[in-house]
Formats: sequence, C-alpha cells, structure tokens
Amino acid sequence: MNKRTDFLFLGAALLVAQGLLAEPANWEVDSEHVSVAFDVDHIGYQRQIGMFAEAGGSFRYDPETSELFEGRFTVQAESVFTAHERRDEHIRNDDFLDAAAHPEIVFVARQFTPAEDNAGSLTGDLTLLGTTREVVLEVRINKRGRYPFGHGKETLGISASTTIQRSDWGMDYAVSNGLVGDDVALRFEFEAIRQ
Repeated sequence: MNKRTDFLFLGAALLVAQGLLAEPANWEVDSEHVSVAFDVDHIGYQRQIGMFAEAGGSFRYDPETSELFEGRFTVQAESVFTAHERRDEHIRNDDFLDAAAHPEIVFVARQFTPAEDNAGSLTGDLTLLGTTREVVLEVRINKRGRYPFGHGKETLGISASTTIQRSDWGMDYAVSNGLVGDDVALRFEFEAIRQ
C-alpha cells in the first residue's frame, strides 16, 4: 500500500471506531415501558386527562447520526382510560374515537430533524378515524445506554409531544358549543430496545 491508501484506510478505521459510519438499527418499543396520554379542555373548568393502555411500535434509527429511516407507532383506540367507565365508553363510541370501526390510531414517522440537547422535531402522518394528516412532534431523547438490569440491551428513553385539533380528523362532537375543546395535547413516553 502507498501512503495515500494507508491514510484513507486509517481514516476510515477511525470513523468506524468513533461510530460515525455506524449502521442504522431496529428499535422496538418496550411494551412494559410505554405511556400515551392526552388532555383536553372540559367546558373551561379543567383539562380532562386520559391515557391509552395499549400502544407500541418500532423504528429504524441511527443514534450516531440522528438519522431516522422509518417508524410506526400504533395505539389501540379501545384501550382509552380516563378513570370513569361511562365517559370511557362515550369516548370509544362514534362521537369520538369510533373504536369499533377504527380500532387503531397510527402514526407513521417520515423525518426526524435533530436539534441541540438531544431534542428535535419528528414529522409524520397520523391516521385517526380513517383520515390521515401530517403532524409534527417535539421529541427529546432522554437517555441512551445499556439497560442496567433485565434485558441488558442498548435502550433509548424518549419523550414526545404535540397538540392537534381533533376536528381536523372529523371528530367535532361538542366543539361548536364549547363543551369539549378542539385542541388535544398528546404526550408519549417510552423506552425503545435495540434489536
């Protein structure tokens, strides 16, 4: 080898050692550590908080370059929970989620734009009630490292949030009379395990 070839080989080896040429990895949302919450105005008196008990997903992401290649997150509409059985049944019916006709709420990630301090914006398509619209989530990667117990694999801890107008998806029950707000704040907290 000549000096130029040696230099290029050494440079490539250093980049690999530093993780700059790392391969993207598949990540699976840990079903034991995932929370999906929402809150919405109720007649101006308070913001009603609710959650979904069943959610999960996976994505392909390179943590060294912060490049996202694909991702899908699914929420089971029937699993909505607000600590009030009659209200939960109302939210499941066709005034709101219409869970019988649309059992899944799906977010398909398209692009992650990183920012400072492990934050960034995630653009994707949210399908709700059979309608798909673009949404942007503010994302923070809280922690990355080998899990200290249990599975022991490399894990990402992620927080994400956005606010949508539910009427954009055709969910307009009680919007015009102000009984239930149009703006719905969504929050996602989860751990994802490298596969």
